[in-house]
Amino acid sequence: MNVYADSSFLVSPYVQDAHKAEFLRRIARRPAIWLTPFQKAEVASALSLHVFYRKLTPDAARRAWLEFQEDILAGVWVRAELSPGVWDSCIDLARRFGPILGARTVDSLHVACALELKSRKFWTFDERQAKLAHAVGLDTSP
Repeated sequence: MNVYADSSFLVSPYVQDAHKAEFLRRIARRPAIWLTPFQKAEVASALSLHVFYRKLTPDAARRAWLEFQEDILAGVWVRAELSPGVWDSCIDLARRFGPILGARTVDSLHVACALELKSRKFWTFDERQAKLAHAVGLDTSP
């Protein structure tokens, strides 16, 4: 099973959040979860925001980043590259669904990435992204 997961899902194992139990339940099936450079940047940003909002100390964020890097090297996340065409898809999604779903650029880009990678599943803990993914036919169920 190929899965595209957004940063809300990817960061969950490295921080204490309300989604950790659901993350563990889903990951127990050992799906192939894509990791693009965009998602990697999103995880870095999410960990930094956890520090900004005082949910993590700087040291805890550094440890979380190192754990994430170790998991990348161990093959927990399947590395994937994207073509430049993903931006056209992102723009199309933003124009079609922004006005009706309130989709942000980050939402459109995550969904565009999933479509380009031909993912069967789209995992997120973000309701707006889930609605957009569902609207374009991606399976958002656990």
